[in-house]
Amino acid sequence: MAWFKRKDKNLKDSDKKAIPDGLWDKCPSCNEIIYRPELEKKLSVCHHCNHHFRVSPKLYVELLLDEGTSTRHFQDIEPQDFLGFNANKAYKDQIIEAINKTGESDAINVYDGNINDYQVVLGVMNFKFIGGSMGSVVGEIVSRALIMAGEKNAPFILICSSGGARMQEGAISLMQLAKTSTRLAKFSNGGGLFIPILTDPTTGGVTASYGMLGDVILAEPGALIGFAGPRVIKQTIGQDLPDGFQRSEFLLEKGFIDCIVDRSSMKEKLSTLISILK
Repeated sequence: MAWFKRKDKNLKDSDKKAIPDGLWDKCPSCNEIIYRPELEKKLSVCHHCNHHFRVSPKLYVELLLDEGTSTRHFQDIEPQDFLGFNANKAYKDQIIEAINKTGESDAINVYDGNINDYQVVLGVMNFKFIGGSMGSVVGEIVSRALIMAGEKNAPFILICSSGGARMQEGAISLMQLAKTSTRLAKFSNGGGLFIPILTDPTTGGVTASYGMLGDVILAEPGALIGFAGPRVIKQTIGQDLPDGFQRSEFLLEKGFIDCIVDRSSMKEKLSTLISILK
């Protein structure tokens, strides 16, 4: 009996159809494979489990501000390596790399514009810029944004996304907690309305300062929100943590935030709050 051999028949394995890079994403929550153009149509929210992917600051600006009303401010402020900080990578090299990677000068952008015809000042943090860390520039820009909002008699909306204080700047970064909190107190005493929106992740010094000082505190579904990370807390207290610990749903249940808002309804929620509270 003659055995069938591929080489006898000059047969070749058919080439596998290549899937172009960048067309598919895997949801980290439910493992669903999602066609990226469809995901983008849904504002980067998983249609299967409602997981909110991390997105660029540009999406929030386009989502929230009325078309043709936005003006960007404070673009000329850049971080400095005050301490000559050098660990695995020199801080000055981290700054250059982050600027080249994001095209931004630091981890926050500020705009004034309208939300459904209500004038606002909008700040959006950028996690891709050294983990959205808060150094001297972020503290200065938040302070200037609050002054601008006060002068315009406009609410200040701040999309938070951060790993915490930028420790490459040492005590200068920690001073920003006091600086922004003091400026917020003056803004509030002047009748200003401040609404932070906590996205995944909002941790460390940002949570410990302006992230938790809003008149109304909103959060996206499933966002990690806290000061120290869950691993550190577990090691410190020597106990297992509850399911969903430090997620926005857990914080809502415990009274740390006021409302969880899907990305698709965020603009309407903000305009409703402004109409009531302003």
